[in-house]
Amino acid sequence: MIEPMVSSESPLVIHDMTVAYGRKPVLWNIDYVAPARKLIAIVGPNGAGKSTLLKAALGMIPRQSGSAVFYGKPYAAIRPKVAYVPQRSSVDWDFPASALDVAVMGWYGRLGWFRPVNRAARTAALAALEQVGLGDVAQRQIGQLSGGQQQRVFLARALAQDADLYLMDEPFAAVDAATEQSIVSMLQLLRDRGKTTIVVHHDLQTVAEYFDELLLLNLRLVAAGAVSEVMTPQNLKATYGGQLSILDAVGQRMTFGPSGSK
Repeated sequence: MIEPMVSSESPLVIHDMTVAYGRKPVLWNIDYVAPARKLIAIVGPNGAGKSTLLKAALGMIPRQSGSAVFYGKPYAAIRPKVAYVPQRSSVDWDFPASALDVAVMGWYGRLGWFRPVNRAARTAALAALEQVGLGDVAQRQIGQLSGGQQQRVFLARALAQDADLYLMDEPFAAVDAATEQSIVSMLQLLRDRGKTTIVVHHDLQTVAEYFDELLLLNLRLVAAGAVSEVMTPQNLKATYGGQLSILDAVGQRMTFGPSGSK
């Protein structure tokens, strides 16, 4: 297998990456080069390895083989430039931290974990909370916030970090439609500012509306590229197998559009 070209312009390059839990492979021989300044969706069925792909690239879980580099460097060498937003279900919401405390964490790469938080960090964190519409709950404990507010707090943390690459694991899960649209608008603004965002996503019917690029995954990489080129019936069937109700719904949307008319 030929190793992909590593460029300082590529936000993420994955080469020959395999991940397994025990003897069960979760990802198999993944090669992927993420384009810069795009909104990218990772889509596939449950258990396809979508979240695992992000975590393994970041070194949060071990890889059996392969590599992942960010802007041509290992993650440890470029950590402040890469922001990660975890699944909401993986967070301890009883932890005694305010929304502002969480947003300030985006500055820890600059401050160092054991140095006191300075005025610049608090100002940046408050500005990020304002950007996501949470300036009025900055002092509220994170467990007291709604699901949509909690998701936006972690988005604020990523914004405060001022990264170049944002990795987001199911940011639209369990949020209302207004919050989802707010997050999408923020991601599109980041793209327009030259940032790259890779999102684990579950709703095929919004992919074409929200994203520029699509990575279809089911243990292996099925296809990757521009949404208009990758989101074909053949690729979807290869990704989802016999889940025809999903494919029919997406196919109808692609043919007739969201309103049901050509």
